[in-house]
Amino acid sequence: MKTVKGYKKSPPPRSERGEGRGGRERSTPAKRHTVSLRHFAAAGRLGNPKDVCKHFWTLCSASSTLLRRKMAGNDVSPRRGKVLTVDNMNANVKKVEYAVRGPIVQRAVQIEKELKEGVKKPFNEVIKANIGDAHAMGQQPITFFRQVLALCSYPELLDDNKFPEDAKNRARRILKACGGSSIGAYSASQGIDCVRQDVAGYIERRDGGITCDPDNIFLTTGASDGIVTILKLLTAGEGRTRTGVMISIPQYPLYSAALAELGAVQISYYLNEEKCWSLDIDELQRSLEAAREHCNPRVLCIINPGNPTGQVQSRQCIEDVIRFAAKEHLFLMADEVYQDNVYAEGCAFHSFKKVLFEMGPKFSSTVELASFHSTSKCYMGECGFRGGYLEVINMDPEVKAQLNKLVSVRLCPPVPGQALMALVTNPPQPGEPSYAQFIAERTATLNNLAQKAKMTEEILNTVPGIRCNPVQGAMYSFPRITLPERAIKEAKAKGQVPDMFYCMKLLEETGICLVPGSGFGQKEGTFHFRMTILPPTDKLQIMLSKLKEFHQRFTQQYS
Repeated sequence: MKTVKGYKKSPPPRSERGEGRGGRERSTPAKRHTVSLRHFAAAGRLGNPKDVCKHFWTLCSASSTLLRRKMAGNDVSPRRGKVLTVDNMNANVKKVEYAVRGPIVQRAVQIEKELKEGVKKPFNEVIKANIGDAHAMGQQPITFFRQVLALCSYPELLDDNKFPEDAKNRARRILKACGGSSIGAYSASQGIDCVRQDVAGYIERRDGGITCDPDNIFLTTGASDGIVTILKLLTAGEGRTRTGVMISIPQYPLYSAALAELGAVQISYYLNEEKCWSLDIDELQRSLEAAREHCNPRVLCIINPGNPTGQVQSRQCIEDVIRFAAKEHLFLMADEVYQDNVYAEGCAFHSFKKVLFEMGPKFSSTVELASFHSTSKCYMGECGFRGGYLEVINMDPEVKAQLNKLVSVRLCPPVPGQALMALVTNPPQPGEPSYAQFIAERTATLNNLAQKAKMTEEILNTVPGIRCNPVQGAMYSFPRITLPERAIKEAKAKGQVPDMFYCMKLLEETGICLVPGSGFGQKEGTFHFRMTILPPTDKLQIMLSKLKEFHQRFTQQYS
């Protein structure tokens, strides 16, 4: 064995020599391309060292290529597709539809990008009247709310004399209730205790002194979170025993989407468009009896004031609904997020809880009710903070324990949203520094919405082929549109619902983004669209004028 500078060179392992067990030489493809360094050493003694290097790197390259091929050849696992595909995913998720952010809104976003890139359009901007996002449409936030939230977010501002003392006191109270005196800390899953006390106090004042137990209050991530949580508790059974949930048509797509995801059965009852979208008990009865043929109706959902229809239910109507729920043994869900948005003369908001308790113990001690409110609507319009609450009445204690467990899974609702809910339910009081400004801003916002509701109804009703019921409350109009037969046929030929076809052409030609009525549900053979009344007054006037011109042009084109 040769040595180099006194060191004995060990022979390479048998595996590197290409030998199998027993010293037999293995025949491998690599063997044909292997050249011993000894040969290069000999070549170096006999020839030009540069030639040796050149041959060495050529062989290295060949060996590398061979190794890659060998590794690929030894990969016995066939190439596989995705673990999760649209064919094997949760089938219920594929049934979910949410028209408010559907295809038309997606196209509106594309058009906005095109406008920024310089693409020429017959308009300069997209007017998004598809969703009730008040601040995005220019509504100004309430000063006091933002002051307190700023103080909570950056407590060093508590030493700044620019902030009024009542705002500082509210912030100190909220921060004291937070872990580490920070709104960045988790809260209790049911919500911060002092905020739930504020909510309970608000409900008692709203309902004329009817007691509200803070333990029945659950703070939520907007009202939507509370609605879906209660529906989760109620959904059970299989086949004909599967939970059926009664929802109004037209409806807010959250409900149909949640029911599809949970696998519950949607039971549609139709509001009466000819009577300003009123609720009719005979229609509830018809819908219920038909549903009992294929599911187990357990829940009745009411939206008051209405979305997308803008109606405000009378006290008598609410009493009738409560009696119906008691008679048919249904759980009541009252979506009351627009409770401050009442505009029409002679209309007033009545909470389901207040009416329930004023009907006496026969109903107040038996009817199960969950009601919902939010910081996103009314005069606040603070959609992005995702603040909300739900109150449960007459819920079984064992079920309530399960509700507590369910909400604990999500840890807690956003703490800034909880802080905002504390301010909504406990705003500045008479005699406090911020009271006058708060009342002025609140009143101005609601008055402005009332004026725009009236203006929307009046202008739309001047257009032949459009009929709009009074916008009694909420933030939307839901007018009925008459479409020419040729337009209906062309829409169907393109695989589109006619009012989707109409709204898409409206978007492409005017930049106005509305939601087709088919996304909310409507009687067969009727067509509608939903539009918000939130744009600033001057922009709303322009939008309504463009809409009027478009409808006349559309009707002429397809007549």
